[in-house]
Amino acid sequence: MFNDLLSNTVLWIAVACWAAAQVLKLILYSIHSGKLEIERLFGAGGMPSSHTSTVCGLTVGVARIYGLSSPLFTLSLVLACIVMYDATGVRRAAGEHAKVLNQLLFSDGESMTPSQKALKEFLGHTPLEVLGGAILGVVLGLIMPV
Repeated sequence: MFNDLLSNTVLWIAVACWAAAQVLKLILYSIHSGKLEIERLFGAGGMPSSHTSTVCGLTVGVARIYGLSSPLFTLSLVLACIVMYDATGVRRAAGEHAKVLNQLLFSDGESMTPSQKALKEFLGHTPLEVLGGAILGVVLGLIMPV
């Protein structure tokens, strides 16, 4: 059973797409902000979307192995569409709400008490970040061996 998991090329394509997106996210954030934030290696939000990269790589891998008429391809494609919609819609809106709430709660210059913590603002993605993730996922899904 463990050998089956290790030889699952579609799984490895998806994992590689996620890892590549997270590393790129760390590099691009570090260049843009001028500081290295290791949290960006594991956190949500930012360029490129690792969720999008993962599901797009998964979808391309499934298409290459099982074909475009496969129910697995249909399932992967629908999942990818839902993930991309959610990333630019609900999750992005939640991140924008968190920014406003943090400004309201912590704008008076007072420091936070140990029981207070700011809400996470990096949750969703802009359409460009999702597009970047999609391109990365499709390209890696096409060039990785199956």
